[in-house]
Amino acid sequence: MTFHAYMLQCSDGSYYVGHTDDLDARFAAHQSGLIPGYTQKRRPVDLVWSQDFAERDQAFAAERQIKGWSRAKKEALIRGDLDLIQKLAKKSFDTPLRLRSTATQDERSSLGTKPSTPVIVLVRPQLGQNIGKAARAMLNFGLTEMRLVAPRDGWPNPDAGPAASGADVVLQQAEVFDTVQAAIGDCSTVFASTVRRRDLVMPVVDPEGMAAAIASSPGRSAILFGPERSGLETEDVALASSIVTVPINPEFGSLNLAQAVILLAYEWSKHADLAQPPAKALEPQAPQAELDGLIAQLEDSLDGKGYFHPPSRTPSTKNTIRTIMTKTGWSSREVKAVRGIIRALTAPARNRS
Repeated sequence: MTFHAYMLQCSDGSYYVGHTDDLDARFAAHQSGLIPGYTQKRRPVDLVWSQDFAERDQAFAAERQIKGWSRAKKEALIRGDLDLIQKLAKKSFDTPLRLRSTATQDERSSLGTKPSTPVIVLVRPQLGQNIGKAARAMLNFGLTEMRLVAPRDGWPNPDAGPAASGADVVLQQAEVFDTVQAAIGDCSTVFASTVRRRDLVMPVVDPEGMAAAIASSPGRSAILFGPERSGLETEDVALASSIVTVPINPEFGSLNLAQAVILLAYEWSKHADLAQPPAKALEPQAPQAELDGLIAQLEDSLDGKGYFHPPSRTPSTKNTIRTIMTKTGWSSREVKAVRGIIRALTAPARNRS
């Protein structure tokens, strides 16, 4: 039996890596949405690379290795650029890599890039729970590409999944790098999330300015977030194009990792085409005759209860009632509802026995 490691390009430009013993059937299942999870919501998908292996363990090892690769390595693999892969990767497969794709080489060189969608780079994150919470914050605002630089407790981290609260797709596709330079190697615009650094002379923008710059950037963008306790080091910040900082209480400027991610992801989302909750159409305002009928019914009911007293103030009181009732812009449905309430209050109580 032959086993296969394979890579798909999804409709949103991301990549999915897997392994199987029946490549044609597996690809058809991905394409038709029969496999729940990542690719089901990102169809159509395209098979851009595959390789055969004699044993399942070899195919699974290839899948795990490629999942940890950067986008640059994956696209080098798709192009069949083995020299570049050898330069970028610490190790290669024991068997030669080969290309399986119907795309041309020029098409492959630009596969999957959505320049306006930033990469979230967590530099030396410490706790798996914080990585999971950051993933949840990302997915809330449509970001799925997370890169981890030298996570303290290694990766995968069992504490990340529960904290992600369903944002498993972000964790499954997370890539691990040894250095910040490697993590941002394919990005032309990089923002360092930190307070203003007096030891560095570089542009400083607010979240709105960052989001606008990302939206207009022709290349890939990344946002760097530092370790929970200490934040980004000077050397990390120096690799960025700009510093992005959030106006915050100077007497209490402590943001946790997920809070920082969600603030900047939200600002970016204002430029993205995210689904919005459907706005309920406003009901047309009731005709004046219906509103007059409501006011007359209310006045008659109040008069029956002796509300208008003393008589000399009755006109003024009625004018006040009319002003109150006309300010709201009642719809016909609301007028009918209020009239029903008045009838219920003034009619004799029903015998419900």
